[in-house]
Parts: sequence; C-alpha cells; structure tokens
Amino acid sequence: MNQQQKSAQTQQLILDTAFQLFYKNGFKATSVDRVMKATQLTKGAFYHHFKNKQELGVAVITQRLQQRVYNSMIAPLYTEEYDTVEMLQTIFTQRIQSFSTEEKQAGCPANNFINEIGDTEIAYQRALRRIIEEWKVALMAVLERGKTRQQINLEINSEAVAVYLISAFEGVRGIRKLYHDDLILENYLEAVNRYIQQLR
Repeated sequence: MNQQQKSAQTQQLILDTAFQLFYKNGFKATSVDRVMKATQLTKGAFYHHFKNKQELGVAVITQRLQQRVYNSMIAPLYTEEYDTVEMLQTIFTQRIQSFSTEEKQAGCPANNFINEIGDTEIAYQRALRRIIEEWKVALMAVLERGKTRQQINLEINSEAVAVYLISAFEGVRGIRKLYHDDLILENYLEAVNRYIQQLR
C-alpha cells in the first residue's frame, strides 16, 4: 500500500469515527481529542487532513450524511419503472420500519445535526441545506414525472408536497426520540400513506 492510499484510509477512519461519535454523543459534546483517541491515531494525523473541528464537521456532513440520505431516500427515486404513488409510499414507510431500536432512539443523524448546529455556522448551514435541497429537487422531479404519467394530480404543488414529505419524515424521527415504543411511528405511517394516496 502506497502513502497516498494510507493517507486516504486514515482520512476515512477519522470521518467514520467522527460520524459515529457525533451521532452517539452529539457534535458539540465530541471533541477532536475524543475522536482521535477513538481512532488511536495521533493529533498530527488529524491536522494533516483537517484544519479544525469545523472542517471535520463539514466533511462529515458532505461525505457521510449526504451519501446516507442519497442512498436511502434519493437514489430509489430514480427508478424508471414505477407507480409514483406506490414508490413514494415505499420510500417514506419502509425506511422508517427498517431502523433498529437504537437508531429509532438516536434519531436521524442529519436531523440531529440540523437541530444542534444548523443555525450556528454558515458553513454547517450550507452543507446541511444542500442535503435537503438535493432531496427536495429529486422529489419534485418524481412528482412532475408522475403528472405526465397521469399518476399524480396535476393540481398539486410539487415543491410543497416535497417539503411536506421531508418534514414529516425528519420530524417523526426527531419526535420518536421522546418515546420508548413505536406508536408515534405507527401514527406517522398511517397518516403518510393516506396523504400520499391522495396525491393521485
């Protein structure tokens, strides 16, 4: 393995470890020292890849959170053969049902970042907003295609529906952290399914 590959692996280890610690303990409560202790790397290794904690935070958002949201909530929208309503129901219900108890209790990593640091630094805000905008644009495109296929009511406002679906999904993940059972999620699933059916 050459030096460039080793350096890339070190950076990935720092990012992966930081993501896990930020998710478990919160961004503000997790210091660079704590991240590096968990990686068993030196502080010098950190500063070789990142200038400071803010740069690490932005990297975690853009390289870990954004990819996570893309893989689970955006990529499935690009399926060519589908019924729009059925696809939206699948995406906005199956993902919720697939979470482990620990994930349900910890909430959504992206939503946790938004609530904790979304209003503190413009760099964080821009990176987090980019995730939501990419998701919103993908949903709007699906809804517009659904209209051309006569699967979605022509009168609906695609942007408003996209914002609502994202907000409902992210919101219930945050609210679920307050409870020790899935009743709140079951209520969400019933309501979101009914809402999506009414888009026809």
